[in-house]
Amino acid sequence: MDILLFNFHDVVLLMTSYQCTLFGLLLFVVKRENRLSNLFLALFLFSQALIPIDILISFGAGFRQWAIQTSPNLFYVFGFAYWLEGPLLLWYTRSLIYRDYRLTRFDLVYLLPFAAYALYEYFDYFRFDTATKVAMLQNYNLYEESILTHGIGFAREALRLTFGILCLLEVRSCRRQIRDSYSNIETIDFKWLLILVWGFLVIRGWAVLVNVAIIFSAHLDTYINYRLMGLASNYTVFILVSAMIFFSLSYSSMFEGLESGEEEAGDKKEPAGGEKIAVDMALVEKLSRHMQEAKPFLEPALTLEQLANQLGVPRRTLSMTINRHFERNFFEFVNHYRIEEAKARLADPECADQTVMEIMLESGFNTKATFNSLFKKLVGMTPTQYRQRNRPEEKSASARA
Repeated sequence: MDILLFNFHDVVLLMTSYQCTLFGLLLFVVKRENRLSNLFLALFLFSQALIPIDILISFGAGFRQWAIQTSPNLFYVFGFAYWLEGPLLLWYTRSLIYRDYRLTRFDLVYLLPFAAYALYEYFDYFRFDTATKVAMLQNYNLYEESILTHGIGFAREALRLTFGILCLLEVRSCRRQIRDSYSNIETIDFKWLLILVWGFLVIRGWAVLVNVAIIFSAHLDTYINYRLMGLASNYTVFILVSAMIFFSLSYSSMFEGLESGEEEAGDKKEPAGGEKIAVDMALVEKLSRHMQEAKPFLEPALTLEQLANQLGVPRRTLSMTINRHFERNFFEFVNHYRIEEAKARLADPECADQTVMEIMLESGFNTKATFNSLFKKLVGMTPTQYRQRNRPEEKSASARA
């Protein structure tokens, strides 16, 4: 065969497809934990592997003619991946955030655009015989496509962008919720998820602009070099996938996950009329006494669930009590006690030989940045300044003055 199938730009598409396929397969072979998350991520990567093939078949100069001669049924079938990767990324994000996440019937709603597109392609292309399909492909011209076809392409990219935004909202919501469940949030790693979501969000936003450029060029007599924009997108995807694989080599799981919205056994539900449940003052007293006597906050990795188990109360009941009575989330509540413990140690003459770092660790903190930030916020000065002002010799000197 003497025809040239690929140029350098096509090779980049093939390498992207290969990387995504290999990465997806490795998730099944290497990673044994978080099977549901790995499944969603692998399926997302497989969808990403199909998209470059669709681009190659549709726009690769040499490869397009080869595909027409080989089988016209190769066209458009790989394009279904565009409509699947958005839901798959959203499900992957949720499966990382919520430890007991499972698909529900409502999640199937996200597949309706895929079903609608499949129905459209059947009547627009796949129902015809081979000769008709070949004729349609030979006479194809992007500028001569209808506004409906270009509109569907724009809607596809806008939908992918929307799913990316939904993923970011999930991460943002998770970051708020972890302050109600964890007393130490510095070790919770969002880097992997943020690289994945932000990376593909930027690419999808660029894809929307590419489709806008196509519509302007085809229907508004305003030429924009959408081909160059498309090439830039292809190279960016290749770089992003390469970065994802490199980052995954040192990636460990983000955290054990939040509880989903289902009520736990023994949890109290809000009355239907919108009235709030009264705070249990006996629990408030029990909680305060436990924090002062047992000092569970000295454990750096203390979680809401652990504290609830120590008190023998449902997790959400404890969370409601902390939020309503103390008007703090769990993170603020626990670290308030840690700051008070640190203040007592900094002013204690028996701790004069200890460094501020040692006191920080013994008070339940494990990162200097969080300790200094919270201390200055709650006390109005740095730990070192507080210690200097509360030394016995400093106090006596102030009294004499």
